[in-house]
Amino acid sequence: MVRFFILIACALFTSLLLPSPAVADPADIDAASRGVVRVVIIGNDGPEIFPISHGTGFAVDQERIVTNAHVVAEAVRDDRLDIGIVPADGDEAVYARIVAISPRNDLALLATTEPLGLPPMTIAGNPAQSGPVTAIGYPLNVDRAQGLSFSDMFRAQPPVTATGFLSGRRPSRDFDTLLHTAPIAAGNSGGPLVDECGRVLGVNSFGAESEGSDAEFFFAVSTRELLPFLRANGVTPRINSAECRSMEDLNAQERARELAERAAEEERTLAAAAALEDRTAELRRNVSYEVMDERSNKLAFTFLLLLIGTGAGGLAAFAHHGQDYRMRSIGGAIALVAVVGAAIAWLTRPAFSEIDERVEQALRDEMPDTSGSGPIAIASSTGAYTCVLEAARSRFVGDPTEDLNIDWSEDGCVNGRTQYGLDNGQWTRVFVPGSEAAVSVNSFDPDEGEFVMERYLLSRAPMTTARSARAQYEAPSCGAGQDAALQLGGSQNSILSSLPDMPNERLVYSCTLDTESGE
Repeated sequence: MVRFFILIACALFTSLLLPSPAVADPADIDAASRGVVRVVIIGNDGPEIFPISHGTGFAVDQERIVTNAHVVAEAVRDDRLDIGIVPADGDEAVYARIVAISPRNDLALLATTEPLGLPPMTIAGNPAQSGPVTAIGYPLNVDRAQGLSFSDMFRAQPPVTATGFLSGRRPSRDFDTLLHTAPIAAGNSGGPLVDECGRVLGVNSFGAESEGSDAEFFFAVSTRELLPFLRANGVTPRINSAECRSMEDLNAQERARELAERAAEEERTLAAAAALEDRTAELRRNVSYEVMDERSNKLAFTFLLLLIGTGAGGLAAFAHHGQDYRMRSIGGAIALVAVVGAAIAWLTRPAFSEIDERVEQALRDEMPDTSGSGPIAIASSTGAYTCVLEAARSRFVGDPTEDLNIDWSEDGCVNGRTQYGLDNGQWTRVFVPGSEAAVSVNSFDPDEGEFVMERYLLSRAPMTTARSARAQYEAPSCGAGQDAALQLGGSQNSILSSLPDMPNERLVYSCTLDTESGE
């Protein structure tokens, strides 16, 4: 009981330590920055090209980019100018064409002329009206301070991040804007303003003149303008409306949940032990009465038989003196049977030691039958599972799939085509795609009915390391046997060891085995 209260206290204490305002991971800003590009307006003098001006943009799908209309206005006015896209990470810059432009709300949509495979940024579906924000972009004053030349604009450079606070929505001129204090400068135009989870709140557009004495404020085109613009031009944006919270918060919440579950299990165990103790005492009391009754009955029966035997013996003795041999035989036989019966009744009376044996047998008889072949008797983890996302235990910056169907086999095959690896009793599969800068680590516990997907959103260097490690082994096909699953589990460790300590996303699914499919 003391241990139970200690566990409850730990769970409550841990929950109190959870921060009320959710604070996101700095890695989310780094992950979001992968989708930010420099937008360069390019002039040419014969075969030689040179930058005219530049701004910032961000990917809304792998090949389409949002920026400000005023960033590409020169290219619209002068068809001799081109638009270049320089990614934050990579070797190649490509050209882009204008898909749509809306000077009214200072938005433009570009499409690259060659594939870049940019990671699309997620747009906040329920943007906050206050709180910390980050502006991501390529401010010209930073380029100058670093001594970058015009030609350096065509080389991949990580974008600059600047933090501030959101000061709310404020309609500006003909469109809806967000007012904030994250510093932006020439070159930041068209870049994203993001929340702490790296989700787009708006498109940075312009700043207020302060003349160096007043507080500086800046304006971003809000998602109220951005989302209709994208949808009108055939773009289906990635939207996320979940609460922004850090992985540390999620881990702390998981620890508190585990403590609470342990406390509840401890309570159930104590309750079951108490119930068993009460039931044992009740059975012992009832069995004791039964044994005492049986002993009393046997004792009475023994006494009765002895009386009969004594009477019959006396009759036989009387008949012997009277030389009535027939009556003597009858009386002697009755006396013998009565004495033997009395001896048997005496010897077969239950001993007090039988009480414990009968109590144990009664408890065994009350236990549920686990020897049959029904669905309750034998629990099988093989079959088709329906998995539902537990949003309260998950953290995601994209738009996750809420329901999954998993057909699981005992050798670790999923849906008849994907073999999972077995390592330290855990079924896991690591996915390293060639077309996306992310590593997914999926794990499934069929006994607990839990499927977990962790995603690491990586920059170019760690992604290259992960792909190199993945190229060192070949994943077995389904049906290759447990040895192949064990080998795959060990091979995947080379990738797992190269990943950051914590993922950017964790999706937890609760899975239920379909009763018709379970074996």
